[in-house]
Amino acid sequence: MLKEYFLEKVTNTVKVLVEENKLGQMSSSDVFSLQGETPKNAQFGDFAVNVSSLARFVKLAPPQIAQIIADNIEKDGFDINIAAGFINFKLHNNMLNNILAEVMDKKLDYAKNNQGNNSKVILEYVSANPTGPFHIGHGRWAAMGSALANVMKYSGYDVYQEFYINDAGSQIQKLGKSLYIRVLKELDFDIDFPQDEEEAKNFYTGEYLIPVAKDFVKEEATKAEEMKKAFNGEFNTELLKYVSKYARLKMLSLQKALLENFHTTFDNYFSELTLHESGKVEECIKKLDELGVLYEKDGALWFASSKYGDDQDRVIKKSDGAYTYLTADIAYHYNKLQRGFDTLINIWGADHHGYIPRMRAAIEVLGYNPNSLEVLLGQLVNLVMNGEQVRMGKRTKMITLDELIEDVGVDATRYWMIMRSIDTTLDFDIELAKSKTDENPVFYVQYAHARACSILRNAAQTKFDVINTEAKEADIKDLEEKLHSLKSNDFEILWNCEDEKSIETTKKLILKLEEFKSVVHNAAKNRTPYILTKYLQELAANFHQFYAFSKVLVEDESLMFARLSIVKAVTIILKSAMNLIAVETPDRM
Repeated sequence: MLKEYFLEKVTNTVKVLVEENKLGQMSSSDVFSLQGETPKNAQFGDFAVNVSSLARFVKLAPPQIAQIIADNIEKDGFDINIAAGFINFKLHNNMLNNILAEVMDKKLDYAKNNQGNNSKVILEYVSANPTGPFHIGHGRWAAMGSALANVMKYSGYDVYQEFYINDAGSQIQKLGKSLYIRVLKELDFDIDFPQDEEEAKNFYTGEYLIPVAKDFVKEEATKAEEMKKAFNGEFNTELLKYVSKYARLKMLSLQKALLENFHTTFDNYFSELTLHESGKVEECIKKLDELGVLYEKDGALWFASSKYGDDQDRVIKKSDGAYTYLTADIAYHYNKLQRGFDTLINIWGADHHGYIPRMRAAIEVLGYNPNSLEVLLGQLVNLVMNGEQVRMGKRTKMITLDELIEDVGVDATRYWMIMRSIDTTLDFDIELAKSKTDENPVFYVQYAHARACSILRNAAQTKFDVINTEAKEADIKDLEEKLHSLKSNDFEILWNCEDEKSIETTKKLILKLEEFKSVVHNAAKNRTPYILTKYLQELAANFHQFYAFSKVLVEDESLMFARLSIVKAVTIILKSAMNLIAVETPDRM
């Protein structure tokens, strides 16, 4: 991470100069923070650090401060120049050659790092009720969560992915009653859902249960006939339990299959029901009571969460004896901590923001660090068609995630879902996501990879005198082995070109390849996988620019192999970044 490398050089030099009393009036008690950046004008340098903020301590003009610091930095592989308060670093060719050599050597492991130091993280996301199809918001959480898990694993975290099944409470009986009716309708029983709007709220009337009912009739024919015979206007209690369980397991199975197809794999599906059945909810309440943070008021049991940062106390058990949603959630997070996880990351909808302080309060009371809980709040997804937002309300057909995937494809859906910060609303342009143009971000990146692969195939065909019309896999393998055998000094020829534009775009592309380290590091540290998509767009653009000004298949073998190494390095980094967001990199398009 060269940007961080130069920032650290300047920061350490400042500390040494202060200790030696050589930086004006600045003392060791002065707290400072500097930022590394890329100069807008490449003529100044490749990296820069602005030291102007030190002027209030040093009591000198920024250019003077920059010069003092620069004069005390040992120059190895780079030159330094000063512009106002900026210390600019310009790399020598050998540093650029080393970047390319390292990519070719480490391949898909190029940006791997150990910032996580194997700390145990449980990442919980999606966590939907098993009562119906996923909506498009669930798709955003699935794409973001799985991409975050990938980038954190790549950065040395021990990540465990969990889906919390909300399968306790009245919604499962509501699902069972709805399937019960659908089954009877499949058996031509004269029955339908209530027409009264209020009564209909106690059922899931969506057509998605029709195929489930057909499966039930086929797989559970005897039970279906029992249901038909037993129905007298009321649901048979035992049969309803059976149907409810069947519906829950079937819907969960469908959800799992969709997630797998969407390149989202969980280590565990944790059932809320098991929390209640195992006694863990009661155990947690007992623990809170022993800690003296529960009290009774108006016939209900309350948690004194306001003493621990919440804006008010919360009900744990209602006056009718029923638990609130919060109760099971506290027990679930307590269970996570008992399992030994250092960090609990949740992806929740933005409407759950008020839940965070009460959950942190519970974690603190139970004897754990409240900051071990990190919550990423996700904003909504707006579907756009033909430039207009698709309006979806209670009386209009909801576009489900599986419908969107079927229309747009897994790759485009994932890429678009990850493309913006999770805390901002996402406008998903369906027609653009399906298009095969440069305006479609995922197509643009995939085309760059396919183009690079095509160049390598053509090179294998040309160099190894392949008679057939297309290079064989063995010929491409031979070429790649040749490229991977090149050393840093073999790339020096890249800078002997007389075309300044070729040198400029070559350098820019190599620096963009190196930037992947910083992008991965920051995506994992800040829980922002979306920055990978921005980086991919920029890398693809830099590659297209390089190819426009640098002919690859030239007569000079040394130059050709050096440029082919750049092309191969681009495929490596594109594939590595796309792997992290679980989007395919086709070799041909």
